Amino acid sequence: MPSESCTEPTLTVGKLAERSGLAISALHFYERSGLIHSTRDSGNRRHYSRDVLRRLAFIRASQRVGIPLAAIKTALDALPKRRTPREADWFMLSTDWRTRLDDQIEQLTRLREDLTNCIGCGCLSFARCQLVNPGDAMRGEGAGARRLEPGTPRPEPFEGCPLNS
Repeated sequence: MPSESCTEPTLTVGKLAERSGLAISALHFYERSGLIHSTRDSGNRRHYSRDVLRRLAFIRASQRVGIPLAAIKTALDALPKRRTPREADWFMLSTDWRTRLDDQIEQLTRLREDLTNCIGCGCLSFARCQLVNPGDAMRGEGAGARRLEPGTPRPEPFEGCPLNS
């Protein structure tokens, strides 16, 4: 005999949280963001169709591989009549997202390699610093400590400071 929850046409926010493993606050956030939709009963309680579980699984899988919520929303909004993603949808989207992830992996790999040459002091006097002074962009300003953002005006010397002598 099927359980009562299997025969319910909709899920309350509590049941949806229980079934999805997400906090109720997360479900409310996803709804405010337009990722999932509910209906309200006469008592103004939210009710979700059962296919929202699949949408939530899609959202969580997408997030797990680093896809931002804005891109996930765009993908879901592109589906006809806001339907639940199917296997073919995931294949198409994952193919597009794979390129994005490959670019991110390449960027992170370069960042990891650049980190080896940085001691993180912020002095920017190293010509080889690829994190804050890529391409030694500040070499024309002379040796020594600089600033963290290129284009920031150099501070005026502090009068009476023995280091300015």
